Amino acid sequence: MSIKYDSLDRFLFEDKNVRGELVRLKDSYQSILSSYHYPVPIQKLMGELMAAASLLTATLKFEGEIAMQIQSQGIVNYAVINGSHDQKLRGVARWDESVESLPDNFQGLFEKGYLAITLAPKDGERYQGIVALDKPTLAECLEDYFLQSEQLLTKVELYTQQDNSALAGGFLLQVVPETSETSQSQENLEFEHLGALAQTLKVDEVFALETQDLLHRLYHEEQVRLFEAKSVMFFCDCSKERSSAALHSLSKEDLLAIIAEQGSIKMDCQFCHAKYEYDAVDVENIHHQNIQADGQKH
Repeated sequence: MSIKYDSLDRFLFEDKNVRGELVRLKDSYQSILSSYHYPVPIQKLMGELMAAASLLTATLKFEGEIAMQIQSQGIVNYAVINGSHDQKLRGVARWDESVESLPDNFQGLFEKGYLAITLAPKDGERYQGIVALDKPTLAECLEDYFLQSEQLLTKVELYTQQDNSALAGGFLLQVVPETSETSQSQENLEFEHLGALAQTLKVDEVFALETQDLLHRLYHEEQVRLFEAKSVMFFCDCSKERSSAALHSLSKEDLLAIIAEQGSIKMDCQFCHAKYEYDAVDVENIHHQNIQADGQKH
């Protein structure tokens, strides 16, 4: 049997208070990479962010979205992956393209950088956590996030491969909260043992072994229950109507002036590069909608 990519597996240790996840991405990852000519270090960053977003969305207890957004004053100015509870992901990065040779280490890409993790339930209030990019790897930064924000011992491993075809993956172990009031951040020797075994996993094994074989390779002495896999996909919900929202801040006169000069207003989606074009009739409709919205407020 061949490896099933663009798939997330969840598993549970039957006799221990620990759960786990394994995700491996191919087509969904390559869809993001195809949007721009990313240098290899940026490709690796986007792969790790994408795998991490998939792992984090699988921990959500609600329907909604998660955004993982990096900002810095260094080579990478901006990188974001948006994900939904049903494992639909999209993302983009911006970097200083004048730099000819990019560092091949995580911290070298950023200066005064931070990661904002925003949780947006379909019903409920948004929550945002800020993670300092002060660790050698993104995985270690995420472990610190879970420890600080949720008091949960968490082990994260992230992988990318750019050899023949770009692949990304992630492995997560986490102590299962017993109650909402009980902290799970205290020392846990069983969890440390399972995490140490996870660190022995090699990149080629992540992308070559079926899930059951991989888990047996790591935890053949444990009782592990594997749940049904979830599909992961690249998905962008942009549309001409959604893109027109960006034109609301400009006056009707300014928009018509652009059309008179250029023939139309052209916009493209930063995530999927879908192109949208607006003529004078579209501007009249946008302006009319603004008037109606303003009228409804009074």
